[in-house]
Amino acid sequence: MVLLGEPMEAVQSVAFGFMLPAGAARLPAGCCGAGNVIADWIFRGAGDKDSRQLSDALDGLGLVRARSVGSSHIAVGAALEAGNLARALDLHADIVRRPCLKDDQFELARQLAVHEVLSLDDDPRQKVMLKLREQFYPDPLGRNTIGEIAELEALTPDTARRIIEGGFNLTKTIFAVAGKYDFDAVCRKMEGLFETGRQDSAEPVGLGLRAGRYTHVHNDGAQVHIGLMTETVAPTHEDYYNARVAISVLSGGMSARLFTEVREKRGLCYAIGARYHGLREAAGIMCYAGTTPEKAQETLDCIVGEFNRLAEGISEEELARAKVGLKSALIMQSESSSSRAGAIGSDHYILGRVRSLDEVKDKIEQTTVDSVLRFLASNTFRDFTVATIGPKQVTVQ
Repeated sequence: MVLLGEPMEAVQSVAFGFMLPAGAARLPAGCCGAGNVIADWIFRGAGDKDSRQLSDALDGLGLVRARSVGSSHIAVGAALEAGNLARALDLHADIVRRPCLKDDQFELARQLAVHEVLSLDDDPRQKVMLKLREQFYPDPLGRNTIGEIAELEALTPDTARRIIEGGFNLTKTIFAVAGKYDFDAVCRKMEGLFETGRQDSAEPVGLGLRAGRYTHVHNDGAQVHIGLMTETVAPTHEDYYNARVAISVLSGGMSARLFTEVREKRGLCYAIGARYHGLREAAGIMCYAGTTPEKAQETLDCIVGEFNRLAEGISEEELARAKVGLKSALIMQSESSSSRAGAIGSDHYILGRVRSLDEVKDKIEQTTVDSVLRFLASNTFRDFTVATIGPKQVTVQ
């Protein structure tokens, strides 16, 4: 297991997380949503504690629990008062290595996962972005992390147990801790809790084809929800920071281009925004807009136009605002032990190393109008993948 730590002298808290290589892209075919079930099921009793006893023990330590399912990993962890870290690791060792996995608790976890899928009908913005990632990334990288009803209903406890046995691979697990802690003491603790003689390998994820340029989900509501993505450089690329600054110029606040041109000047939509979305294998610029059926086509065309217009020129004022926005987000992350624990784990998985906050800040500062425009000249936004939900389809050029 890889152990990562970042000390934060100004805090009294500590946060930790386990990145278990059992994310949505690593699941067997026909098991979409199994990660969501498993992330709940393993907390329903572990070691010598049943579900209620484990929950009481975690709450008794004052943990702010966190768990999520991504493309590559199931992440479980917590933030807490620093003095309770050792006991929290004891409990999580049971959760990761000795979950009870009882059939009756599996059914409860599965029903919660089904309800979460059904709740997407009340959150079309999230739903359209899930559909968008499915369309954009090569299969299985964009696989829905929440799940599909039919596949959740077909999932059995035995299948989920086999996924846990193969996916909770300690050799390929990343553990990250940030905040107030003693790293040597954490290492000794982790060795005692997790060290085994096994050295398991992990099969690489085989990539398939992309689903297509456009998908539409009919809905009789009064809005059309538009999601679009276009390919950009991965986090490992030398132009990564130029890409991030370019996206911030496009959508870094209320003075950025998408908000100003599409929403304020033309009144085409009530919500709009774009952001960078990166995996280890691929990356894209992801954009969302919510509008009316009558304005949906014009909204899409205007967004694509603003993406393409970006390469025509960027002002020094726009660059300065973009840098300030990115550095502000960095400062807020630096004050959260949970954010730092997540960031250093993600860095190690994607980059093979951990970036310091100062390094990221310096890289942002080094970008210039010329460097961003050079990046845009060699990375034109030609192909857009689009997903829509609503009563009316759009035409993708």
